[in-house]
Amino acid sequence: MDRRTFLMASTSAALASLTHSGSGWALAPPPVPKARVIVVGGGMGGATMAKYMRLWGDEVAVTLVERNPKYVSSIMSSLVLTAQRDLSSLTFGYEALSRRYGVDVVIDDVVAVDPVRTTVKLASGTALSADRIVMAPGIDFDNVPGLEDDSMPHAWTAGLQTTLLARQLKGMRSNGVVVITIPKAPFRCPPGPYERACLIADWLKAEKPRSKLIVLDANPDIVVEKDNFSRAFLGPHAKIVEYLSGVEVTSVDVGAMSLSTSGGLVRGDVINLIPAQRASALAVATGLVSGSDGRFAPVDVLSYASVAAPSIHVIGDSSATTQPKAGHIANQEAKVCADALARLFSGGQPDPSPVTNSACYSTITRTEASWLTAVFQYDAAAKVMTPVAQSFAASDGWTPKYFKEMGKWFDGLMADTFS
Repeated sequence: MDRRTFLMASTSAALASLTHSGSGWALAPPPVPKARVIVVGGGMGGATMAKYMRLWGDEVAVTLVERNPKYVSSIMSSLVLTAQRDLSSLTFGYEALSRRYGVDVVIDDVVAVDPVRTTVKLASGTALSADRIVMAPGIDFDNVPGLEDDSMPHAWTAGLQTTLLARQLKGMRSNGVVVITIPKAPFRCPPGPYERACLIADWLKAEKPRSKLIVLDANPDIVVEKDNFSRAFLGPHAKIVEYLSGVEVTSVDVGAMSLSTSGGLVRGDVINLIPAQRASALAVATGLVSGSDGRFAPVDVLSYASVAAPSIHVIGDSSATTQPKAGHIANQEAKVCADALARLFSGGQPDPSPVTNSACYSTITRTEASWLTAVFQYDAAAKVMTPVAQSFAASDGWTPKYFKEMGKWFDGLMADTFS
């Protein structure tokens, strides 16, 4: 069955099981499921997976387990630092997944996953079983010697640390020094640290005169959208930003607000320390993380099945793929995974040539943005997702128009994931 036939068939099956919920049409849970899927984690990947598994999986029961009752988007969260957004505008619930799509949403913490029995154990003591488990647990951060509290918040997972960093910036003296550290790639949202630096630099000009922003990049150069960020650092933000590449943080002194780095001692009034990132501890404990660096979980990108445990699928930031770690890609990986499982449950095989798209916008000032996009196609010989020739594209500069488009892109992505 080709993709078009599959999508038409699965849509018909979905429409046949719609019931009226009193506030619109909803997809009813199957009374006798053909298969059961547990999704661990309700972020961009997990929520999309749960939704599309129900849409495309004829008579597949889906349980989504998430520790938090609401999801707070890291996408756009740097605008909280400049008081242009608040966290409530980035917060999304799971009501639609339950009410419209028949997903069984369980608010609990997964403490263990058994890849042989395909079961999960919850903190409440409950045990759940399924035919397949899809893990979308996000990232964990490396420990930084000397950092034992939130004095130098990373704010790389939106929430309390975002609010804390915003408060630190607001309370900083004029003529102060802000430091942003960028870990070695791969890390979540490749343009993110650079766009945050641009956004904060623009804010400092207006709110904290004579202040300075030091960007310490552990990478040898800007890892993505180099032309735009280089032009921004050397152009409108030249008097504010000091960009230093190849500088790694080795330890911190919270009391002195200083960083020991490969380039010497660096002090700041506010330090946004973004540590190196790895797959979640749950993925590690489940035995899914391997490879030379042992940081992320290798997968077969035709279905995102773990190479270590084929009944477990890993999507989003914890997986090891050639695609960027980003919310839009997590959404795309979830759809490929949902499509693959729907085919497998119907006796077929995953699509042999999946395609994904990565798109994002970056704030260069508080009113202007740039954009970046790429398309990835499965390479059967290398068994990886590779960029389609000429598909990598970035805007030539930044404009207020792109800033407005960024808001529409965000709203569309969140609606596709949570509505």
